[in-house]
Amino acid sequence: MSRRPFKGFLASALALAVVAAACGGGNKEETPASSTAPSGGGAAPAPAASAVDPNTAATITGTIKLEGDAPKAEAIKMNADPVCMREGKGTTTEFFVTGEGGALQNVFVYVKDGLGNRTFQAPEQAVVLDQRGCHYRPHVFGVMVGQPLEIINSDPTLHNVHAMPKSNQEFNTGQPIQGMKFNHTFTTREVMVPFKCDVHGWMNAYAGVLDHPFFAVTDASGKFELKGLPPGTYTIEAWHEKLGPMTQSVTVGEKESKEANFSFKMTS
Repeated sequence: MSRRPFKGFLASALALAVVAAACGGGNKEETPASSTAPSGGGAAPAPAASAVDPNTAATITGTIKLEGDAPKAEAIKMNADPVCMREGKGTTTEFFVTGEGGALQNVFVYVKDGLGNRTFQAPEQAVVLDQRGCHYRPHVFGVMVGQPLEIINSDPTLHNVHAMPKSNQEFNTGQPIQGMKFNHTFTTREVMVPFKCDVHGWMNAYAGVLDHPFFAVTDASGKFELKGLPPGTYTIEAWHEKLGPMTQSVTVGEKESKEANFSFKMTS
């Protein structure tokens, strides 16, 4: 029996090994996955804190009020679009929406600091921003990084959604047909992201984009609730589109509930 076929096979294998080495396949040292260290030689980062224990979770509630007389809401003139004149009849400005005792609505309240390195999974359910009556609904809202934001045109007229973030990607999308939907996902934390419509200049809204679920928007009574918090000390921020932010520190223990009330003052 001839050995030539075997010698030919051996020669081919050796040639392939040489080519692989020339391409770098044989000159690198493989680092085992279990011993991989971050660049710079430092220690590996600590693992993220575990999820919140519901048995020890705390709650922060509060009421936000306005001291002084708020400017009166004004009727929005929609003469530029006959559809808006019909669909949005009676719409007024929302810069200041107040209730009994100065209760201030549409204030975005959130945990600004205190969660450490905890990480939170973004919900799969989308937050909906609707354009109805040539008006953004809701006017102020929150969404998590990675959570879908579904933007709907419920009006039989052209709208365009123009988000103007500083840290996230800007987008400007037209929706000329009633019922059109557009989905967007923010990639980084940002408080706040303004929205406008370049077709209808009176339309505006604001989104607070966070990497955790501890945020709320005050209702008609000026109230908010941040529940499910791990015990700790937090910086709570309240943001209003015309009055800016206010902060205060709150410490909550296991299963504890505390109030954090804010009072904004009208400036001349």
